[in-house]
Amino acid sequence: MVSDEAASAVVDSGGGESTEQPDSEDAGDSPSTDGVLCDYSNFTLNSQAYLTYTSEAQWSCAEERWLVANGIPDHEVGAFPNANNPNAISEQTVSTSFTLSPVRSELPTELGGPRGAVGYVLNGVKIDAATAGSCDDSGASCSLAGGANGSWEIEALSQSHFDFGVDFNNAHVQPTGAYHYHGMPEGFLEKLGAGSSTMTLIGWAADGFPIYARYGYSEPMNSASGLVVMQGSYQLVNTPSGNRPSVNLYALGTFSDDWEYADGSGDLDECNGRFGVTPEFPQGIYHYFATDSYPFFQRCVLGSL
Repeated sequence: MVSDEAASAVVDSGGGESTEQPDSEDAGDSPSTDGVLCDYSNFTLNSQAYLTYTSEAQWSCAEERWLVANGIPDHEVGAFPNANNPNAISEQTVSTSFTLSPVRSELPTELGGPRGAVGYVLNGVKIDAATAGSCDDSGASCSLAGGANGSWEIEALSQSHFDFGVDFNNAHVQPTGAYHYHGMPEGFLEKLGAGSSTMTLIGWAADGFPIYARYGYSEPMNSASGLVVMQGSYQLVNTPSGNRPSVNLYALGTFSDDWEYADGSGDLDECNGRFGVTPEFPQGIYHYFATDSYPFFQRCVLGSL
């Protein structure tokens, strides 16, 4: 996580004089992403004591953007299994495609878990910000492993009561052996050399729109406006639902329903995205962000699937 001071500071974007750019979303709402990171590939031996695999990810573009990968991270990870996550990382079979001509839809589509991956980081590791853990209304019966335990879905990162064994990359391992990110993929950002002077594309969402990490332009349509830490637009509810487990047991922020979207309270929309210019799309494109604030990664997409 970045400090409050960093979150409020504007840093030089390195963009120099801005060029004339569209002043509305209509100018570039549905641009082609063809030609952007179409040949990104990664073949990195991850030789930690408990993870001896080669991370493999190959992206390509033809009629669609394709990813073929094995889901192994290409950076240092925490120890798995661990006391709070009994699962070992193992190779996955990832073969998926994304449209090269993303189009925004009228309504968001929720993704994650059994609904399908919300997106993939360039290294082939999937994004799955929510958890399968839940509690019943009383709060006396909770499970981190999934199943129909209750309707109160537990958050991985915005609470301190339950420990999902998440590592320093805000990631852990599913029972299938799939390592996946719940929040900012710090190790991957470090590998890319991403810092406060760069707006860094880290992956692609299921709808074909790009995903960036942490920093965006202070003025969405001005690449010379300086970079700031992007803030999500969610806040804790003022009054919890009457059938919620007691806040004396579980503080607000423990459950997904403790959070509500507050339009205009941050920089981003309900899917943690916005329209604006980016280094790869100087005429503007809708794009998502990984943020240090809730929801960390988007839980929905605003593009057509």
